[in-house]
Amino acid sequence: MTPRRQIIHKLFIHLSPKACYTSYYTEHLEAQMEPTRSQLLPGVFLTTLRTDKFKSDCLSVNLLTALDRETVAKNALLPRVLLRGSIHHPDLDAVARAEDELYGAKILPCVRKKGEMLCVGLYAGFLADRFTPDGEKLLEPVARLLGELLLSPATHGGLLRRDYVDSEREKLLDDIRARMNDKRSYAMDRLVEEMCCYEPYGCDDMGDAAHAAAVGYVELTRHYRALLLSAPVEIFYCGAAEHDRVAAACAEALITLPRGEVDYDLGTDVRMNAVEATYRSFDETLPVAQGKLCLGFRLGECMADPDFAAILVFNAVYGGSVTSKLFENVREKLSLCYYASSACDSFKGVMLVSSGVDAKDRERAQAEILAQLDAVRAGDVTDEELTAARRYLAGALRAMTDSPGALEEFYLSQTLKGLDYGPEELAGLVELVTKQAVTDIAAGVELDAVYFLHGEDTGEEAPEDAAD
Repeated sequence: MTPRRQIIHKLFIHLSPKACYTSYYTEHLEAQMEPTRSQLLPGVFLTTLRTDKFKSDCLSVNLLTALDRETVAKNALLPRVLLRGSIHHPDLDAVARAEDELYGAKILPCVRKKGEMLCVGLYAGFLADRFTPDGEKLLEPVARLLGELLLSPATHGGLLRRDYVDSEREKLLDDIRARMNDKRSYAMDRLVEEMCCYEPYGCDDMGDAAHAAAVGYVELTRHYRALLLSAPVEIFYCGAAEHDRVAAACAEALITLPRGEVDYDLGTDVRMNAVEATYRSFDETLPVAQGKLCLGFRLGECMADPDFAAILVFNAVYGGSVTSKLFENVREKLSLCYYASSACDSFKGVMLVSSGVDAKDRERAQAEILAQLDAVRAGDVTDEELTAARRYLAGALRAMTDSPGALEEFYLSQTLKGLDYGPEELAGLVELVTKQAVTDIAAGVELDAVYFLHGEDTGEEAPEDAAD
C-alpha cells in the first residue's frame, strides 16, 4: 500500500433561524411552495412548507448527531423503542388506538444517514384538516403525541423498559442480518465499508451486529438522555397550516425538552482524493449466481465549493439515468453488464457505481466503466446526452412536489447543506448546467476502491433476472 497525503475538506452543517428561504426563481413560478423557518427553542428549528396540494400532512422531528461506530446501533434502536409506548400510551396497542383516534395517523421511526451525520427521530403522516369530519384539527394532537413518544417514553424505574429494548434489539439484529439477502444492496454496503474503513462514513445507518447485540436498556437510557440534552433538533411540517400555528403546536409539544449545551460541531470530512496512489481492490465469495462489481470514487476538487446542480447533471450523464453512458454503452451496446448505474452522495463527495456482471466479464466491464468516465472527462458528451440528463433530473425534482414525504427528505438535506432553494429552483439550476461544468467535475474524479462479489467459478453464465 502506497500512502498518500490526505486532502480533507470539512463540510459543517448550517443551522440558522432564517425567517424564510430565498427563492431564486419565485418570480417565474406559479403556486410556489415557499418554506418558512424559525427557531422555537435553543437548538430547535422548525421549517414549514405551506400548501393545500395534499390530502395528508406530514410532521417530523429529527435529532441530529454524529455518525459513529460506537453509537450508531444505539441511535438506530432508539426510535424503535420510543415508538413502543409512552407514559399515557404505554404499549403498541395503546399507540395504535391513539393513531386510530387521529383518523388513521401513522407514526414511524426514522433514522437517516446524511454524510457523517445521523438524523434520528419520528415521522408522522396524518389527514389534512379540511378532510376530517367537521374540519377537526389534527396538527395539535399529532404534535402532542409525537412529543410524548419522544420525551415521555414508557419506563420502569426511570429507565427505558428492558423488555421493549430487548425485543426491538432482536428486530434490529434481524434487519442487520437480512441485509445480505439483497446482494446488490449488500455489495454497495460492503464497498462503502471497505472504501471508507478509516472514516465514520463507512458505518451503516443500522450499525453492525456486534455493536447492536451489546446495547442494553441502561446504556440506551443513558444515551437517550444525553442525546436530548445536546442534539440540534430539526422539525419539518408540510401541509395547509400557517407557520405560526405549527410553531405553537410544536413548542407546546416539546416544552419539556431538556436542553444543555447544544452540539453544533457536526459535519462531514470530505476526502478530496483517493486513499492510496492506486485504487484498493476487494473480492468476496458468496453463493451468488451473478457477480456484483462496485466501484467507489472521490469527487475531488469540486467538493471544495460544490455546485450541487452540476454534480447532479454529471452523475446523470455518466450513470445516473437511462440515457447515461453506463446504461447506453456498457449495458446496452456492449452487453457487459446486466445493469450498470452510478449515484453521488454530495454530502460526502463520493460516487458509487453498481453493476451486475458475469465473473468472466469482470475485467472488461471494469475497463469499460472507467472508459466511459474518461469520455466525460474528455468532453465526449453530445448535446443530446446533456439535454436528456437535464430533462430527466428536472422532471424528477419537480415530481418531488407531489409527495409530502419526498419534500420532507429534500428540505432536511437542504437545511443540513445550508442551501436555501427548493426542488423547483434546483430544477431551474439543473437546466442551466453547461457541458463545461460537467467535464470539469469529471476531471477531478478519482477511483478509490473496487469491490467484487462473486460465486464459486462454475463456468456458467448467470441469468439476467437472477434474484440476487
